[in-house]
Amino acid sequence: MKRIVFVALSVMFLAGCPSLPPQQPEPPTPVIPVTPTEPTPPPEKVPELPKMREIDWERTVQPLVEQMVKANGLESGKLLLVDTVKNNTNGVLQTMQVTDVLRQAINNKNVFALVPQNQVQSARQSLGLSEEDSLGLRSKAIGLARYLNADYVLYSIVSGNSDKRDIVMQLMIVQTGEILWSGHGDVK
Repeated sequence: MKRIVFVALSVMFLAGCPSLPPQQPEPPTPVIPVTPTEPTPPPEKVPELPKMREIDWERTVQPLVEQMVKANGLESGKLLLVDTVKNNTNGVLQTMQVTDVLRQAINNKNVFALVPQNQVQSARQSLGLSEEDSLGLRSKAIGLARYLNADYVLYSIVSGNSDKRDIVMQLMIVQTGEILWSGHGDVK
């Protein structure tokens, strides 16, 4: 019962409070047109391009090709697939340029018959492999070589950082996947 009386008294008390009179809206202030002025943008600082260090790929791959053509168990005149050189460095590397220099150095030795580059590109497209597949695996290289009926495949990786890079090359027999020859050298 006390609660009902308390609620009733509260309602009567609140009903007796004067309410605030309705507020009149303020008249709008006139808008004065302002001519915008274009702020002068600060001069843009163009970032410098990273300096590309010239790499003498011929001097880098030539000693390795010399070693490879003298490998034991190598049959002369067989078909060789030179797989695209893989870039495992922390920088940019023109892998197609390296691959072309490597193909030329091998071709000059007249030990292997090289799979023509246009056939390699067509086979890569047929198998859904990118031209510069950075996730290249030995198994992909061997699979591509089998598709092209090559006898050998040359798998190459450049690794390291921008200060010190090295190249590792492996000549593999396509039929068995056996590594016939392996060599490495510093990138000069």
